[in-house]
Amino acid sequence: MSTTFYAEESANRRKSFLLALLVVAFLAVFGYIIGYVVGLGSGNEAIFGIGALLIAVAFGFLGAIGSYYGGDQLVLASSHAKEIGPQQAPELFNVVNELAVAAGVPMPKVYIIDDPSPNAFATGRDPQHSSVAITTGLLQKLDREELQGVIGHEMSHVRNYDIRFTLIVGVMVGSIALLAQLFLRYTFWFGGGRSRDNNNNGSGGLGAIFLVVGIVLAILAPIFTALVQMAVSRQREYLADASSVELTRNPHGLERALAKLAADNEPLHSANGATQHLYIVNPLKKLGGGSALFSTHPPIVDRINRLRQLTGDAPMDPTEVKQLTGLE
Repeated sequence: MSTTFYAEESANRRKSFLLALLVVAFLAVFGYIIGYVVGLGSGNEAIFGIGALLIAVAFGFLGAIGSYYGGDQLVLASSHAKEIGPQQAPELFNVVNELAVAAGVPMPKVYIIDDPSPNAFATGRDPQHSSVAITTGLLQKLDREELQGVIGHEMSHVRNYDIRFTLIVGVMVGSIALLAQLFLRYTFWFGGGRSRDNNNNGSGGLGAIFLVVGIVLAILAPIFTALVQMAVSRQREYLADASSVELTRNPHGLERALAKLAADNEPLHSANGATQHLYIVNPLKKLGGGSALFSTHPPIVDRINRLRQLTGDAPMDPTEVKQLTGLE
């Protein structure tokens, strides 16, 4: 069944927005439970809970603000990316400029990562403060049409504000993980508040339930955050693929580029767990990092078949699938 990139964009925007709400809701509920447990025995458990809820959400938003203004520079520095001018890579600058015009966004800063592994990512807080980083391997191994497909994908991340979205959601899920660690340490050292000293106010039974629920949530928090990061990144990758087709009017360039990037065996040493979700294909798979279940990227086969749906082409045949199976 064929579809359009407009339908892809609409569906993925809705799913990503719901995922963001889910993160905020989990942060709020977890914060309330922590506050309630801390306040056990005081007679003001609900007030403690509401206060902790507000603090947890505020903590997440403050972290998101910090990443909003400085997260992109940290990402670029950790990736060993160097800013370049048009004289150093004229074809690359030409492609970036033409796709920025097509996307209706300002020309982003262009960075090069000196690494033979073909890959690329975009970062920044908005289209006016954005950057694209491309490895030297990408420039050497892709032709112009394939390069256009990759840059169109990254420019779509800029235009669709994915660059802001991933920074903010990343910090908020990190806040959940931090709260989980703090709560587990608190229950270990203090045994879940003062309820053991004063259970006469009727909060003992309910407090025990909140304590158990809080411990369960704290234990499950790392799994929850990993799933959210995976889901957010995967939906955004599908959206950027569809948007790249809109900008380039050529799904075949991106399709060929994805196949080349997936089949390349060069590891990207500057990538890490904190930045892997930014790249067009998962750079850690070539290093043996992570599992397919918790991968931040959808399978290459699925991405290529979705591109083929846009043009009505047949999905990959078994021989093609065999060449790419397990590569993400």
